Amino acid sequence: MAFLLPVAWGLSWELGLLMGVGAAVVAGSVLCNTNNGGFPNINNGGFHIPHIHRNQPTTPPVTHQPTALQVPVQHTLPPVTVPQTTTQPVPVQHKKSEVEEDANEDSSKKEEDANEDSSETEEDENKKLRNEIAEKALEVAAEYIEKRMMGPPQKSIEQFKGQARLPKFAVPIRYNIRLKPDLNACKFAGSVAIELNIVADTSFIVLNAAELSVDTASVSFAHSSISKVLKPLKVHVVEEDEILVLDFADTLLIGIGFLTIHFQGTLNDRMKGFYTSTFEHNGEKKNVAVTRFEPVGARRCFPCWDEPACKAVFKITLDVPSKLVALSNMPIIEEKIDGDLKTVSYQESPIMSTYLVAIVIGLFDYEEHLTSDGVKVRVYCQVGKLNQGRFALDVAVRTLELYREYFAVPYFLPKLDMVAIPDFAFGAMANYGLVTCCETDLLYDNQYSTAANKQRVVIVVAHELAHQWFGNLVTIEWWTHLWLNEGFATWVSYLAANHLFPEWKMWTQFLDDYAEGLRLDGLAESHPIEVEINHAREIDEIVNAISYNKGASVIRMLQSYLGAECFQRSLASYIKKFARSNAKTKDLWAALEEGSGAPVNKLMNSWTKQKGYPVISVKVKDRKLVFEQSQFLASGSHGDGQWIVPITLCCGSYDVQKDFLLQTKSETLDMKELLSDENNLASTWVKLNVNQTGFYRVKYDEDLAAKLRYVIENKYLSATDRFGVLDDSFALCMAGQQSLTSLLTLMGAYKEELEYAVLSNLINISYKVERIAADATPDLLNYIKLFFNLFQGSAMKLGWEPKTGESHLDAMLRGEVLTALAMFGHDLTLKEANRRFRAFLDDRNTPLLHPNIRKAAYVAVMREVRTSNRFGYESLLRVYRETNSSQEKTRVLSSLTSSPDPNIIVEALNFLLSSEVRTLDAVLGLAVSREGRETAWTWMKTKGFKHIGGQGTFLLSCRKNIHRGAPSRP
Repeated sequence: MAFLLPVAWGLSWELGLLMGVGAAVVAGSVLCNTNNGGFPNINNGGFHIPHIHRNQPTTPPVTHQPTALQVPVQHTLPPVTVPQTTTQPVPVQHKKSEVEEDANEDSSKKEEDANEDSSETEEDENKKLRNEIAEKALEVAAEYIEKRMMGPPQKSIEQFKGQARLPKFAVPIRYNIRLKPDLNACKFAGSVAIELNIVADTSFIVLNAAELSVDTASVSFAHSSISKVLKPLKVHVVEEDEILVLDFADTLLIGIGFLTIHFQGTLNDRMKGFYTSTFEHNGEKKNVAVTRFEPVGARRCFPCWDEPACKAVFKITLDVPSKLVALSNMPIIEEKIDGDLKTVSYQESPIMSTYLVAIVIGLFDYEEHLTSDGVKVRVYCQVGKLNQGRFALDVAVRTLELYREYFAVPYFLPKLDMVAIPDFAFGAMANYGLVTCCETDLLYDNQYSTAANKQRVVIVVAHELAHQWFGNLVTIEWWTHLWLNEGFATWVSYLAANHLFPEWKMWTQFLDDYAEGLRLDGLAESHPIEVEINHAREIDEIVNAISYNKGASVIRMLQSYLGAECFQRSLASYIKKFARSNAKTKDLWAALEEGSGAPVNKLMNSWTKQKGYPVISVKVKDRKLVFEQSQFLASGSHGDGQWIVPITLCCGSYDVQKDFLLQTKSETLDMKELLSDENNLASTWVKLNVNQTGFYRVKYDEDLAAKLRYVIENKYLSATDRFGVLDDSFALCMAGQQSLTSLLTLMGAYKEELEYAVLSNLINISYKVERIAADATPDLLNYIKLFFNLFQGSAMKLGWEPKTGESHLDAMLRGEVLTALAMFGHDLTLKEANRRFRAFLDDRNTPLLHPNIRKAAYVAVMREVRTSNRFGYESLLRVYRETNSSQEKTRVLSSLTSSPDPNIIVEALNFLLSSEVRTLDAVLGLAVSREGRETAWTWMKTKGFKHIGGQGTFLLSCRKNIHRGAPSRP
């Protein structure tokens, strides 16, 4: 039997590799030829290895001493399949044992002695081998059983660290959440019971949790098919990855189970997760508890699978002070009052992602309307500001009805609440059925609000309500596709605003967002629209103008290419197909391609999967138009990107148009195809990118550029095209591809311009040219008065007083033109602004200073403030402290740093950090005057970043605003 040792052991481990450790034990025991079904009974300190039958689990309890995070747990052995075996081993060639070698060395002995000795040796060796095999088999069996008792042979928790996504062996189905916030102590306690589907063998449950104190003794898991409650051996909190790892002793059974966790948390002041905001009521400070979970804030409120693909149903219960309003995604179904506390229960939500869960608790009033199909719409705001929410309420009702028709899918919840929050980051959040907004973006007050404020309310409401379909009903699968949510909502918000208020010419105003997308995407440090997100901490890096503005612009380009009707029909089909589920960018392209028959996927991949965009150079050669594309970079260099570009052009008239796809580096077009009269070829103008629907810039040769200046001056081009020619020329000038002289010559063609979007862009470009002149050649500043000629004409026509029946756009333009003249030091404007401001200080209701021109007056006052003349500065601080209007405070803060005196600049910047200014509002004062830019940048480096830089995406905007030197819009 000696020869069986290596063969048997080798065979047992081969079986082990193929069939698992259990097979190795069985193989070893067969070769041992022991009784008791192949497993010997060994009593060693009470440890007993039982006989194991096929498909029949054993149930002897094994008790362990509990650890700090552990309670006594009973373990049972799972069934082990025993393979069919034979009792006779098969001889195999093998290496001789040491005993055999010793016997061969004694070859001089007689044969009969040798045979006798050999027989005795073989019997001894066989006995020895049987004992060794039995001992080895028992070691393997003990090791196997111990591993099974401690859980399946899986990796440690290290496997879950640093991962982009949570493991998928457990899928949440339903959350039952109960929270009890203490608004005075800024803390909360809570519990969550999560119905899970265990879909793969695991002894771990891994979910998200951050900044929560988990009661480890409360953590338990119960499978629906058994009554036994499992407690984890260990509860691991991995702070850097914001995950909670529950390590159980046994493999969790496949199927439905229930996970229960109790926890505590802090109502933070960072405007994410579950946080507090404050406002004053009757001279007393009141706290509001509010959530902002997108993208990964839900884990700061309750343990959960905090990923958009992990959709589930939510049942929420709140224990709150009885005098406060408590809101969540769904309507209230029960409210029980017990003294100073009440328990509020809400209807179960539809299936949705964690980042859409919302809670608001505070002292609010509300206005209510119904849509034509019975949806209850409310706007909540601070007590005393109820009248300021009525405009947003009307817009919301009309927008819901518009989207119901456009998407061909009705709004799917019984109610929609919108709440104005004093402190709210990023403007607004489109939670399912409970939209939360910054006050300045939701409230409109006739006494304090400007026309621009009114328009902002429309855009914000339309944007957030678009998410109820595009984001909530159909949700992105992962944050890589964030642009799909935000780019689409940005685009459709202009669609809605243009439908509700066609006189506002919103698609012309959209070009402001379009231009910002081009500006940012022209940087070498830009990124593609679609960015692979490998960790939750990376998400904030793509919340910028690329995802929003460029995303909206390429959707607009695609709609123009496919046609509005085809695009709408295909979009409705996409929403119906992916309703209540998740989708990726390619799913939208597939739906649009199926509906149109166009190569949408091929076309759009060139725009979403690479950064940047092209500049299309066009020239006339031999009566042919020659087009060439190259990547535009603001630095002046050329990248190596190439796009499939939807080219549109008109020639001499908007009646003569041509469109085609530019799929190569260059292409030519015979002008004879456009004009029947060859005699007009030499004098005909050409405009590419008709109405600026394409996301690219155009560079014309000198002859074509000169013809465009003429048609601009004579208003032959549409407002959108006048905007586009100016913006492209400025960008090319900044990139060194055109001269400053050519830009200034072109700007002169706009001196009679009265279209709001175009003139507003001209003002912004003028600010930047002034800054460049000051940095390059200070003596050029003496010629800045040349800009007066661009704006004086429009200022004279608009005047200071609002006119009866004037347009919304004229009301907005008046404030911007007067602010520009004040910034450039126009004497008459400064004097008139100061006169009106003094009248306003005496009577805050004077008609001399309408909200639309207050920003211009505030800037003009600050332009004359010096250390020796502080009247204007002190007066504005008094206005700030006496008003309770968020929009009025915003105007003051954005004007305080307009002084040319560096000492006043520093004082104003320090005021931004005082307790009188909300943290979120501090960034408003960073748009400093040209003279104060270097002072402000020094202040930011030494003090500002420490206090303001923590506001995430604001960090990047700080330097941009300082060096832009231009005031924000009123």
